[in-house]
Amino acid sequence: KFGRYYSEGFWDYADFDLDNTRYILGWGTDMVASNRQTPWFMNQQGYVKDRAKITIIDPRLSATAAKADRWAPIIPGTDSALAVAIAHVILSEGRWNKSFVGNFQDKVNYFIPGSVVPTEIIVEEKPVPVVFEENHTYGVVAWWNLELKDRTPEWAEKITGISAKDIKAIAREFADAGSKAISWVTPGAAMQVRGAYASYAAHALNGLVGSVDAVGGILQGSSAPSGKVPDYKPYLTEDLEKALKNKKIDQRGTKGFPAINKKTGGGVVTSRVAHAMLDKDPYDIKVAIGYWNNFVFSINGSDVWEKAMEQLPFYAHITTHLAEMSMYADIVLPAKMHMFERYGFVKNKQNLQGYLSIQQPLIKPYAEAKTDETEIPFLIAQALAVKGFDGPLRYFQDNFKDPESGKAPTTPEEFDLYAVKYFTKPSWDGSNSEKGDGISSWNELLDKGVWKTKKYKIGKKIDNFATATKKFEFYSETLKKVMIEHAEKNKITVDEAFQYANYTCQGELSFVPHYEEAVRHGDEKTYPFIFTEHRSRLNREGRSQNAPWYYEIKDVDPGDVAGKDVTKINPLDGKKLGLKDGDKIKITSPQGSLESEVKLWEGTRPGIIVKCYGQGHWAFGRVGSEVFGSKPRGGNNNAILFHDYERLSGSNPRHGGLSRVKIEKI
Repeated sequence: KFGRYYSEGFWDYADFDLDNTRYILGWGTDMVASNRQTPWFMNQQGYVKDRAKITIIDPRLSATAAKADRWAPIIPGTDSALAVAIAHVILSEGRWNKSFVGNFQDKVNYFIPGSVVPTEIIVEEKPVPVVFEENHTYGVVAWWNLELKDRTPEWAEKITGISAKDIKAIAREFADAGSKAISWVTPGAAMQVRGAYASYAAHALNGLVGSVDAVGGILQGSSAPSGKVPDYKPYLTEDLEKALKNKKIDQRGTKGFPAINKKTGGGVVTSRVAHAMLDKDPYDIKVAIGYWNNFVFSINGSDVWEKAMEQLPFYAHITTHLAEMSMYADIVLPAKMHMFERYGFVKNKQNLQGYLSIQQPLIKPYAEAKTDETEIPFLIAQALAVKGFDGPLRYFQDNFKDPESGKAPTTPEEFDLYAVKYFTKPSWDGSNSEKGDGISSWNELLDKGVWKTKKYKIGKKIDNFATATKKFEFYSETLKKVMIEHAEKNKITVDEAFQYANYTCQGELSFVPHYEEAVRHGDEKTYPFIFTEHRSRLNREGRSQNAPWYYEIKDVDPGDVAGKDVTKINPLDGKKLGLKDGDKIKITSPQGSLESEVKLWEGTRPGIIVKCYGQGHWAFGRVGSEVFGSKPRGGNNNAILFHDYERLSGSNPRHGGLSRVKIEKI
C-alpha cells in the first residue's frame, strides 16, 4: 500500500481490469493461490493467457509462475533494483507513455544512460532550455536524475540474479503493452525490512506506461457503502480523555517507527509491541485482551513474543479454538465461527466492482461461544456499568439501535444483530441504489446475500489523485510533507528520520523510488543460505493447519509433499550438503532454529532455500500439533525469521530474505 499511497494517494488494495489487460508483471504475485481475488483469477486465467503475457518475479516457482510466460527467479530482497532497472530501460529507450507522462518539448529523448537531463543545450551558439512537459505525472525528470540514470540492467543483474537480457526483455514487453500493462505488487516485494521503496518503485512502473486508472490497467476500484463507527468522545470521562493522549504501545510515530500511513504514526507496528512490553516503553502493560491473533506463532522472532507474554500479569484470549497465544492466557473466551455461527459482513472488490457480503448463523453456537467484536464487548460493558462505569454501555445502546425498529440493544445477541444491521444499512436501505444493487430492506439483503456496486468508472482519478500535486508522483511531495512533519514532531532532521528508520537514502533521493540494499541478518560465512518463505494455497489467513485435508493434499503447493513439512532446496545445494529427499535437517539462523525434512527441487535457485509458512504449531488442536501443548508438527518459520521491522509503513517484514541460515543433517 505504501507505493500506491505515496504515488497516487491510495492506501488500500487495488483492483485490476483483467478483461482488457495485455501484460501482467507480478512481484511475488501468486494469483491462483494466495490473493484476495483468487476465485476470480482462477476463472479468468485462461482468458487472460489468450490475450496477455504474464511474467512472475519470485524466488520460487509458484503455481502462477508455473503457468506464466516467464518466471524470473529473483534473489530475495532485491526487487527495488529490478524495478528501477526496468524503469531505466523504459525511459532510456523512449518507451514511456507520452500521453500520460508527457514528453520533452523538442521531442528529443534526453534520458541518456549515465547522464542527468540537462537544463539547457546549445543550439546555434545559443542556450535553449530543455523542458519536459508533464501531463498527468509529477517529477519524472527528477526521478531520472536522482536515481535512474545509472540503474542499468547490467548493474541490476549483479544484484538480482536476473540477466540483463531478461531485464531488457521484461521492460520492453511491459512498455509495449502500454496502458494495458499491470505491475502487480504483493507482500513478497513490499513486506521487507526496506520494502517501502520496492513497493514504490514497482508501482511507479504503472505510471510510466500510463496504466494507472486505465482500461486494462490497475485501478483503485469501487467500495461498497457501509456505516461509520459512531463518535465515542461524548462518552469519555476526564480520566479516559487523559489516558487516550498517551502514546501507543507499538511506538508508532516515534523516531524509530514513523509508520506513515497517510500521516506520522498513522500505521500500526504490531511486531514492535513485544519489545515495548518487555522494555515497559512507553509504559508497563498489566492487562491485555486479544482476538484474531496468535502473535507467539505468527510474527517474526516468535520467541520474543513468548518472552513478552510470559511476563504479562493478565491476558484474556478470545478465539475460535485454542492456539499458542491461548497458552499464555489467564482466561480463554470461545468465539463464534464466522462462517456458521454468527452475523457479520465482508467487503472486498474485484472485476471493477466492490461488494458487501452478509454472513448469518446457520447453526447454534457451540457451548458458550460469543461473537468477539460485539457480544463479548457488550457483556464487558454491562459488567462495567454494574461497577459504576456506564459509558461503554450507554455508547452501545445510544448508537447501535435497531435501524428498523429503533429499539436499543438490551442483550449481547441483540447488540450483535443491531451492529451488523447498522454497519450494513447503507447497502440495504435503498439510499445507494443508484451506485449499485437496488436492495431496499434488511431481509432482502439476507435473502440475496450480496450487495455489489456498478462497474467502476475508469479514468475518473486522473489529475484528481489524493496527492499533494493531484498528479501521479514519481517525486513524492506527499511523502516529503509527511516526513517533514514526522521529523519536526521528533525534533530531528528528515535525513536523520530515514536513518532511524533503517534506510540508507539521504536528501532528495528519499522522495523518489530507488534501490535500497537488502537487509540480511547473519554473516554469509556462518550462514551461507538465504531463507525465504511463501503462503500455501490452502490458507487464506493462515489458520488451516488443524484440518486433516491440509496435510492430505499439501502437494498442491509446488514442491511440497503431502503429509510432510518440507524445506525446498535446489539439487545443486543438496549435492554439496550430501542431502536427499526425506532427510531430517535442522535450519538455524541468528534468531533461532527449526527442524524440517528435505525436498530437492529445481523451483528455487541455488543459495536460496524455501519453506511454506503455516506448519510448526505446538498448540493448535489435535491435528495441527503432534502433541498438543508440547510437540510441534513441523517447523515454524518465525522461529528463524529475524525479529525486525519495516519502519516506514509498520508492516511485518516476513519476506526479502532477511535471515541467513545454515543447514545441518540430523
